[in-house]
Amino acid sequence: MAPIATNQELQRAKTILREHGGGALRTSDILRLGVHPRTLYRMVEAGVLERLSRGVYRLSDLPTPGAPDLVTVSVRLPQGVICLLSALAFHEITTQVPHAVYVAVQRGAHSSRLPKLDHLPLRVFHFSGAAFAAGIEIHEVDGCPVRVYDAEKTIADCFKYRNKLGLDVALEALKLYRQARPIRADRLMDYARVCRVARVMRPYLEAIL
Repeated sequence: MAPIATNQELQRAKTILREHGGGALRTSDILRLGVHPRTLYRMVEAGVLERLSRGVYRLSDLPTPGAPDLVTVSVRLPQGVICLLSALAFHEITTQVPHAVYVAVQRGAHSSRLPKLDHLPLRVFHFSGAAFAAGIEIHEVDGCPVRVYDAEKTIADCFKYRNKLGLDVALEALKLYRQARPIRADRLMDYARVCRVARVMRPYLEAIL
């Protein structure tokens, strides 16, 4: 029978994880920090660690995470970028409530490499070239880096995917964006050109300027 992790080992492991944020750590990350597998399993059994998703854990005594779904997706899919409705909600320029996490991946990413997330619906969009690379911001959310498109790029993306999301979603986002912050029209049109929706967006943008 394998030896049971001691309380001293549990405390040492907890200290190590806390030094690295303590939130949204993959099993591989935890083991790489020097935590023994038996200690990890004991921490889960003892409630010291809570499971966010398959292979993703956080210290249970941390403050309640503000955006656990975004954090979980960012940990399991680090090269993805939060987009569309999820990005609108992140920037607070929508009244829509996403019932899945919307995430963009580089076109060509093999579907078998995409994570299967327990009880967490995921909507994956394949962006290519500049449409994928442009406008990525990195925000720290609950101690985890989250890649998300900036507000202007997200609005352009919503116009591009208006047939799937509805034009009303894109128009509402543009309206709320105008109310919440100074309009960066040049930036919006740059992204509109990247997304090939400049002709579609221009009349609406001109109407609110």
